[in-house]
Amino acid sequence: MSAIPNVPETDHRHHGSREHDLDNIASDAIPQMATKRVDSPTNAAYNNATSTFTLHDTVIENQRPIKVIVVGAGYSGIYHGIRIPERLRNVELTIYDKNAGVGGTWYENRYPGCACDIPSHSYQYSFNPNPNWSSMYSPAAEIQAYLESTVKKYSVDRFIKLRHEIKSCRWDAEASKWFVQVEDLEAKRTFEDSSDVLIMARGGLNHIAWPQIEGLRSFEGEIMHSAAWNQEYDFTNKRIGVIGSGSSAIQIIPSLQRLSGTHLSCFIRSRTWISPPFGQAIQDKLKMDGFKFTEEQKKKFRDDPEAFFKFRMEIEEGGNEIHELTIMGTDMQKGAQKHFEENMKTRLQKKPEIYDWLKPSFAPGCRRLTPGPGFLEALVEDNVDFIRTPITKIEPKGIVTEDGTLHEIDVLVCATGFHTGAPPPFPVTGVDGIALPDHWEQRATSYLSLATDKFPNMYMMLGPNSAIGSGSLTMMIESVGDYVIKCVRKLQKENIKSMTVKAARVRDFLAYSDAYFKNTVFMDD
Repeated sequence: MSAIPNVPETDHRHHGSREHDLDNIASDAIPQMATKRVDSPTNAAYNNATSTFTLHDTVIENQRPIKVIVVGAGYSGIYHGIRIPERLRNVELTIYDKNAGVGGTWYENRYPGCACDIPSHSYQYSFNPNPNWSSMYSPAAEIQAYLESTVKKYSVDRFIKLRHEIKSCRWDAEASKWFVQVEDLEAKRTFEDSSDVLIMARGGLNHIAWPQIEGLRSFEGEIMHSAAWNQEYDFTNKRIGVIGSGSSAIQIIPSLQRLSGTHLSCFIRSRTWISPPFGQAIQDKLKMDGFKFTEEQKKKFRDDPEAFFKFRMEIEEGGNEIHELTIMGTDMQKGAQKHFEENMKTRLQKKPEIYDWLKPSFAPGCRRLTPGPGFLEALVEDNVDFIRTPITKIEPKGIVTEDGTLHEIDVLVCATGFHTGAPPPFPVTGVDGIALPDHWEQRATSYLSLATDKFPNMYMMLGPNSAIGSGSLTMMIESVGDYVIKCVRKLQKENIKSMTVKAARVRDFLAYSDAYFKNTVFMDD
């Protein structure tokens, strides 16, 4: 049966090889045996008479020693730190992270208002539910604390090396290993590590993207990025310039607008849909006040596991149901646009012109939906200027727009996100020295989002075509992580040196993905 629906299957297996292809590891398939001649006269005589096939003389559940390097200690890296020692034996595991703490994006992003943009109870590990979330959309500090407590609970910290930044990764075909250059940021030294398997779990929200604007560094006031926040800075009574309209800006603007004496100049170039908050029906059912859980509700979650599980499933099902919104022409998709338009108009009625500036031409869901509680309400306040005129340059005293206006400010906030391109910011070279950016020069390609051809024994978390428009990201992390761990187990159990997906399978998956996306909002302009 083909690994991709509707794509004919061709049997390309080659018995007698220790190099295996990723598309041959279906969990319900009979494992292909690695070959090694057995010194048995009976076996040899039989093979000489009838076949060249020989059995590998080893214990069935023998799991050879293997080393795994994981890049990143966020949700994905922590998951591997839990599951690999649970499910595999004889694994030497090292998780490298450049930060001084675990958590990935939740360690780095500490701006005011930073919070989960989906309900907290569907943004946690399925096996480690937290009954104590303070609100439907928990703040970053709570998510960070949850990840830290998870690391301690499952002893993942024994595998993690913090303040260790990956500088390069190189596949050596002769050794069938990855050689990884690592910089110890504390000791200020660089060393080489090696592994049989390399798992990229670095995520996409960690490589800061500063705006490319003339004179940015000439500004004389305080300047900061949403992912490099100065928590000591006092914003009260300040004139604040905010550049950006993505998820971080949508959370930052209402938080700063509420501070005493502030005046915000918001430079918003991109249009975006602001969705009503997810989980509204459940909020109404529980009679929640502003998405906050009461102590009584949290106690019930702690004391009644069955009720807590039912609540979590309601949250998760609600998020999954929104998937229909991404399919063009469905009743939900058409109804959502009308609902979003009415909701935004109502929330912007004090300054209706902002709606005309903000409304996108693309359908809701084309860009990941952002609830943004308080964002639209902040834009209509008297201490906020909504500026659509493009920026031409930045001067020591402020920001100059195309109409020649100098907008004087005391502090500049760049909520301009991250470089989210598929290749990591460090060199990765695969078979015959091919660099990953060159391999993906035309288009980032993958098989099931988790592997690509010419890069043996390398797996990616949240790789190309992995992003989802709705639902739980952590459930996807767990599913992909489980698949990767099965790959590692196959390498061990069958004594396979390297395993790579075929280029044909990558093309099949790309064709399948393209055919699927044709009928979705993701193809909208």
